Amino acid sequence: MKAIRTSRRAVLVLASAGAVLALPAAPVLAGPAFDACAAEASSQYEVGFESIGRETWDIDTSAAIKACSEALKEEPDSAQVKGWLARAYFADGDTEKAVPLFQEAAEGGHVIALAIYGDMLTTGDGVETDMERGAQLLLEGAEAGFALAQNSMGLSYDFGEGVEQDYDEAARWYRAAAEQGMAKAQSNLGLMYQEGLGVPRDYVAAAAWFEKAVAQGDVSAQVNLGKVLQDGLGQDVDMGRAVELYRLAADQGDMYGQNNLAFLLENGEGVEQDVAEAAELYQLAADQGMALAKHNLALLYEDGRGVKQNYAKALQLYEEAAEGGEMRAAVNLGLLYMDGLGTEVDYAEALKWTQIAADKAQPIGLNNMGHIYENGLGVDVDLDRAKSYYQQSADLGYQLAVDNLARLNSGGSSGSGKTKSK
Repeated sequence: MKAIRTSRRAVLVLASAGAVLALPAAPVLAGPAFDACAAEASSQYEVGFESIGRETWDIDTSAAIKACSEALKEEPDSAQVKGWLARAYFADGDTEKAVPLFQEAAEGGHVIALAIYGDMLTTGDGVETDMERGAQLLLEGAEAGFALAQNSMGLSYDFGEGVEQDYDEAARWYRAAAEQGMAKAQSNLGLMYQEGLGVPRDYVAAAAWFEKAVAQGDVSAQVNLGKVLQDGLGQDVDMGRAVELYRLAADQGDMYGQNNLAFLLENGEGVEQDVAEAAELYQLAADQGMALAKHNLALLYEDGRGVKQNYAKALQLYEEAAEGGEMRAAVNLGLLYMDGLGTEVDYAEALKWTQIAADKAQPIGLNNMGHIYENGLGVDVDLDRAKSYYQQSADLGYQLAVDNLARLNSGGSSGSGKTKSK
């Protein structure tokens, strides 16, 4: 069920900007079969089904497919029944059967079909990607007042998928869904306030929207509010509450919650230090592919904290993290190759990974490139080039690079000018 897009990823509430153009009239229940299908597969955001509707992932797919198949026999032209049956197949992972039903239901204006099929076209889940068509369907559902489509329309504007990126429009649609009580939209709107995208930056408003979503058990909001409290954005730091929120998310298997809770456990912030548990949580997040968690776990293996020291394991994790875009891991991988830890000394590999980090303007990577050229590690000594790298790093505020540059400019001897990235 990848196609249901819900989240961007962490009060003065403005009035609605008019996102809802019209709400469809409540349907007339046609009979027991229709009612049974609705009870199994309708959405709580559909007008008339607020009390019986459910999230897609909460559908009992076997019961829903059976009930809605029977309803479709009695009402073969019902767009609603087609949309609900398609949703049941989609929840069951059977996109082959879901797609034609979604297409027919979308043509009939059923909001669930417009929302889910619009997302499928946007993400290419089970169908050929067509972001523009996806956005058209989502807009139709959003303008009909359907919260799922409104949140997805917000995502489309947020990331420029099928429409020109427009943070004002993204915030407008997130708000429309958030005001209907959709937790993911509340969390997304909170992030817009936190980042000042489409709305004025307002940490108090961000926290207020996160709190609304947290009250509904939303995982992303738990992580987002935890980070606000951890960093003291617009309010006093509350590490204890941050720990509680991260643990709620971690217990639900969320990799961001697992990583953030692990960091606090590793450093004993807001909770008694437990590096071994931190390592376990980093591993859980790393197993889900989180590059930052792999980097953090690699640091523990390199230093032998919470786990038995294992340079080879650290090397492997750093490489995976670096390939996942974590430039601090690229810096540290370069150092392991430079120092021959977990591997033979390999200046070519050290240069490769350090250069990757430097090319992304990672300040420690830039500094370490200066060290490589200053000391001729696998390259010819080139003090001018070393100074250039130190200068770039210093310009980013990295103090060791400032010191290295001053030392070279004063004619001082080379020192230990490299460092690891935490």
